[in-house]
Amino acid sequence: MATNLVINNIIKRSFSSSNVLSKHINSVTVIGSGLMGSGIAQVTAEAGYSVYLVDQNDSALNKAMKTIETSLTRSTKKKFNQEPDHAVRYIKDTMDRIVTSTQVDSGAEKADLIIEAIVENIQAKHDLFSKLDKISPKNTIFASNTSSLPISEIAQAVSRKDKFGGLHFFNPVPMMKLLEVIKTHETSDATFRTLLEYGLSIGKTTVECKDTPGFIVNRLLVPYMFEAVKMFERGDASFQDIDTAMKLGAGYPMGPFELMDYVGLDTTKFIVDGWKKRYPDDPTFQSSVIIDQLVAEGRLGRKSGEGFYNYKK
Repeated sequence: MATNLVINNIIKRSFSSSNVLSKHINSVTVIGSGLMGSGIAQVTAEAGYSVYLVDQNDSALNKAMKTIETSLTRSTKKKFNQEPDHAVRYIKDTMDRIVTSTQVDSGAEKADLIIEAIVENIQAKHDLFSKLDKISPKNTIFASNTSSLPISEIAQAVSRKDKFGGLHFFNPVPMMKLLEVIKTHETSDATFRTLLEYGLSIGKTTVECKDTPGFIVNRLLVPYMFEAVKMFERGDASFQDIDTAMKLGAGYPMGPFELMDYVGLDTTKFIVDGWKKRYPDDPTFQSSVIIDQLVAEGRLGRKSGEGFYNYKK
């Protein structure tokens, strides 16, 4: 009886129009349908928002929608394990809130919030936001999901810098509770409050941060990982023992080398190389010979089957 009551309450919260949505946002457009973009679209639709998911081709969008459906199927098995009909309804209602398009214009015309989740290339982001700035309603808020590029630099492509901020999600988006909300020196207080409201409305725990390199998590995490690499390069300890030490001694779920393999060595290298270029006098941002070599060899971590560890076994 108690279990059924809990499930029914979840159903009501999931499908009721009384969901606590941001009062300034009804429609959200997500540009980029990769792992991050599709995850952002999913959690936004689950919260009750109308979502436009935009990418360059139908193949990418179809793959994203299948990824979202698979994710929802997995999560609803736990949410509604005694009520399969409710699970089917939940999935359908969420999927119905997502409209896909290969045209940026159609996604931007009525959007209250546009979240960019495309490749980490500053010129590509500038080109996109320059176009969005011309076609979006004047009150539309822009946000980037970048993990390494300065928000203020991305915002140079638009005139509405007061309506530009950062929303840094973590992968996998449906599971990771944290959302870093980034404010530049030109982001208005009203825009920042709206971004925080949106984050809370989709069930995330929000943390506030200025536009500093890597924001909070990556600013602390990436130098930590590279310090571990330096220890290995000096021969202080094997990478396996460093991982074991940090898991058993510090209580971390993964050691630094396991984590780099999980994130992708190319991604890790890209972040540090970018920081080093922008802040050449900061000794924290130093590249690694071993990581450069592994990336050059195509050993990128889990996604390639081998990085520091071999996953092909």
